[in-house]
Amino acid sequence: MSFSQKRVWVTGAGRGIGASTAELFHQYGATVIGLDINFPNSDYSYQTVSLDITNSDQVIQVCDGLISDNLGPDVLVNAAGILRLGGISDLTFADWHECLSVNVTGPFNLLKQLTPHFKSLSRGAIVNIASNAAHVPRLGMTAYCASKSALVGLSHCVALELAEYGVRCNLVSPGSTDTNMLRELWGDKGCQQATVAGSPDEYKLGIPLKKIASTNDVANAVLFLASDMAAHITMQDIVVDGGATLGS
Repeated sequence: MSFSQKRVWVTGAGRGIGASTAELFHQYGATVIGLDINFPNSDYSYQTVSLDITNSDQVIQVCDGLISDNLGPDVLVNAAGILRLGGISDLTFADWHECLSVNVTGPFNLLKQLTPHFKSLSRGAIVNIASNAAHVPRLGMTAYCASKSALVGLSHCVALELAEYGVRCNLVSPGSTDTNMLRELWGDKGCQQATVAGSPDEYKLGIPLKKIASTNDVANAVLFLASDMAAHITMQDIVVDGGATLGS
């Protein structure tokens, strides 16, 4: 599980799952490049680079610059993501396009730009953060579910393309995780218990393990998939949701 002398890029590294993942790789000896549009904290244990992953020109510029500085990734983690709520009748066009842009187009931009790099290495690992919402539909989350489902398809196709070069590409699909995004969704203090219990009237399954995931729960799964312990694993999707999708 050592990542000494490995370079790891993590998008969405400003906070939440991305920040926990970047910090964990740092603890395991990696040289970590955290990429995000905003870094709200004053101090990070890893190098931070400002990047809007939806801007293809910025992605090209940052990738080319880091690679020329001999900081090209051995591991890429696409953890950046946003949530926009609304059913098909209420969802705005802006929310739809923004959700797809960050959750799917952003990873596409990085994968497209870095594919030649990974091919030249003839090794490496890519882990994309999807969601259990890609496996089970949610009321009021049309754009989010669609974007995460699209990311799963993108990831599997990239995995197939890169397999002959010895590059592995997998997914981690979290369920309810203790992040700012989830807390903003809850709004009031009673929602945590309701999330664990589930709501049959709203087609929401409960969580059999009776707890919300921590960001480290998700980061540990990412670390495993990126490590040599997963050397023969590609094109897979590990659902980290305490059993909320009932094993699907």
